[in-house]
Amino acid sequence: MSTQALRQSRWRVVGAKETLKQVIAGHALEVYVARDTDFKVVSVIIAESERRHLPVCYVDTMKALGEMCGIEVNATAAALTKSVPDDATG
Repeated sequence: MSTQALRQSRWRVVGAKETLKQVIAGHALEVYVARDTDFKVVSVIIAESERRHLPVCYVDTMKALGEMCGIEVNATAAALTKSVPDDATG
């Protein structure tokens, strides 16, 4: 799993809520989680990803994950998806 894929892909979602939605819907291919995120925030995402046998990549900081996603704010989680979700941008 490559963090470069997250940087280059336009088929992604950013944020804990959107990531969890895509994991549950079966649209996520890979999940990224910032290590410095409060575990309570991402524990459900990690558990659902593992249950669905999705790879989970850990990024050192929320700031680094946000930068990888091309946004100017911190990000707790992100996911590469099979296609661009109708209600998400990224």
